Amino acid sequence: MYKKNVIWLASYPKSGNTWFRVFITNLLSNSDAPANINDLSETSISSSRKVFDDYTGLSSSDLSFEEIDKLRPEVYRMQSEESSELLFKKVHDKFYFVAENQPLFPPEISKGVIYLIRNPLDVIVSFAYHSSRPVNKMISALNNPEYAFCDKNDKLQNQLRQILGSWSGHVQSWTEQKLIPVHVIRYEDMINNTFESFSKAIRFLSIEKTDQQIRDAIQKSDFRILSGQEKISGFKEKMIQSKSFFRKGKIGDWRNHLDKEIQDKIIENHKDAMIKFGYLTSESKLIY
Repeated sequence: MYKKNVIWLASYPKSGNTWFRVFITNLLSNSDAPANINDLSETSISSSRKVFDDYTGLSSSDLSFEEIDKLRPEVYRMQSEESSELLFKKVHDKFYFVAENQPLFPPEISKGVIYLIRNPLDVIVSFAYHSSRPVNKMISALNNPEYAFCDKNDKLQNQLRQILGSWSGHVQSWTEQKLIPVHVIRYEDMINNTFESFSKAIRFLSIEKTDQQIRDAIQKSDFRILSGQEKISGFKEKMIQSKSFFRKGKIGDWRNHLDKEIQDKIIENHKDAMIKFGYLTSESKLIY
């Protein structure tokens, strides 16, 4: 009998996942001090190469991407079995099957999914900055159904390959699957209606916390605190080439960076998902 104790914190990159992870860490902590951004062990990433190697007893460097994928579900089952608490796992992979009737993320151990979504126009700006690549170069990533992290064999990465696909493909893979209950949080609502947005997520997860405990965790997860911690101690999840991980976090910053041609390319490729989640009107007019 499997435990249903795993919660997947899934998102396309730069959509608020780290902010929510910090909030969860603060909410579950007994400390009066804000959580350390370099110690988010409560919400470890699901694609860790070291964790995979430790649990399987194998060297992932000797395996193909496909062989690794087929073993990852069992790693998650083992982690679930040995945990007596809720297990939060950060995910950038899209939701897909590694074998017939076998999703990468096993439903039998899954309590639910928190899916964090952000306007792709803001995602592309933040992602470009994070990757130290020109904005127009990032369009190929957001529009590429085969896009993946760590999918090159020229050097050993500390994370396993993660297939993201296109932005809208990623969104659809998680929000339209029926195997694991999913709760969607828009980044824009996290900014504009912080308490309501975070409270709904906690209720979805059936975590018993008071309104005041949620408010305290939100306060300790303030963007200024996270940015200040990074300036003092750095952030180990930041890409080496980027100046900082916590940059602005603003809504609509794309207006300062994207010309109309780039805007149109994003909207053309992701129109349906943008309308569904409130980033476009049915007449394709931008809302944010």
